[in-house]
Amino acid sequence: MRLGRNLIAGILHITWSAVASLVAVPIYLKYLGLEAYGLVGFFTVTQSLLTVLDFGLAPTVNREVARYSALGRMNDAANLLHTLAVVYWTVAALIGLVFASGAGIIARHWLQSSHLPLYVITNALMLMGFVIACQWPLGLYQGALMGAERLTTSSAINVAMVTLEHGGAICILAFVSPTITAFFIWQAAVGLAQTATMRYAAWRVLGRAANVRFDLAELKRTWRFSAGVSGIALSALVLMQTDKVLVSRILTLEDFGRYMLASLIASGLYVILSPAFNAIYPRMSGLVSSGNTSELVELYRSGTRLLVGFIFSVGITGIVFSRDFVALWTRDPRTASSVAPIVSLFLIGTMLNGAMHFPYALQLAYGATGLPLKINMILISAFVPMVIVLAERFGAAGGAAAWAILNCLYLFIGTWLTHRSLLKGIGARWLVYDVARPLGLAVLIAGLGGAIVRSLEHQELIRVCIGTTLALVSFASTVLFSPGLLASLKWREFLSDTVR
Repeated sequence: MRLGRNLIAGILHITWSAVASLVAVPIYLKYLGLEAYGLVGFFTVTQSLLTVLDFGLAPTVNREVARYSALGRMNDAANLLHTLAVVYWTVAALIGLVFASGAGIIARHWLQSSHLPLYVITNALMLMGFVIACQWPLGLYQGALMGAERLTTSSAINVAMVTLEHGGAICILAFVSPTITAFFIWQAAVGLAQTATMRYAAWRVLGRAANVRFDLAELKRTWRFSAGVSGIALSALVLMQTDKVLVSRILTLEDFGRYMLASLIASGLYVILSPAFNAIYPRMSGLVSSGNTSELVELYRSGTRLLVGFIFSVGITGIVFSRDFVALWTRDPRTASSVAPIVSLFLIGTMLNGAMHFPYALQLAYGATGLPLKINMILISAFVPMVIVLAERFGAAGGAAAWAILNCLYLFIGTWLTHRSLLKGIGARWLVYDVARPLGLAVLIAGLGGAIVRSLEHQELIRVCIGTTLALVSFASTVLFSPGLLASLKWREFLSDTVR
């Protein structure tokens, strides 16, 4: 896959998913209420945490299918997919059984509800397990499609299913039953349909031969790579989800619903961050393999300025106008007042986390898998006590503040450890000129300008529109104050790749 098509396919899929969620969540809140929405948030966190049981197999099938495809050995790729599918479906069945047996215990001893009956929470938890089990093998078949360079196919399926997931849920809540039970029944149905569709597409591309078989040798051959990827994924998962697990125990379900709502809004920045990483990482890997260090440094620094210039501009604008945005989105001034400070704190952390996507891509490009694992372990040791102390003292805002502080630490510790061994000597320059300067411009233009606009008596919609304009001006300023930035990223090559 070429860089342009990779980036555009990823952005289209993630953007549509984000837009669908932004449209659907206020409607979910209307019919379910904040406390029941807290259960939706708990489901999201649980689903993310359980990805550790993937054991790195989805990235493995991606890599191996690509390799077999290049060698013309698609029958071997089919054997690998069948072998890993047996593992996946077995794990899916175990997940369903564990949730079915443990739902009552979680409902009684972990989640804190003020209004929802115990049996409703228990039933919802059992349904969560069934939803996760139905969707569990999805990553495997999607990885096979990506390895076979069928990203457009997987993206099309995901877009269709996201539309069905949210559109159908809204119809169910509005016209059938406005309950959390009905919501999760629909999620299970869509999850099963999505996995079945992705499975059909994967086998159609690979071509399921009559002699396909379970091959234990394939598992033995790929386990080292899977284990390495799994270790990094596990530490990153703990880092990204620890706060949500802990605050789900510390806060009431209603406050946890606010916390998850704020987290969802801040995660909108990943609409750009995730596709950018997926597109830039292979290019970095190629430059490392060819030994072209000068072009690697140029891509690393210019790419960082371009990415953070956009992320900081949008993030600072979101911080300043958080209350206006949430009010327009939810149509509930009370929810906006309580959620806006949490959103601002989450945005600070997510912006800084976004700046570290380039160092992380650099680490993987050099094959230094121990480095991100070491950094993650350092951050986890600081994050867990910080979340507990701040959330118990300051509630949902305290948990979000811990996320902001964590990523401040990540920016400095991660940069120091990365450039102590990779691209030595550019760490300070990267931090000052490629990260701090775009941040300063965003604070000056979007932050200060937005604060002035907020002090004026304008309607919320007008303030948000002005804020959007300030974000664009801020991003344009980053480009203008970085001579040769666009030229260095070779946009003519990008555009020609895209239309091929």
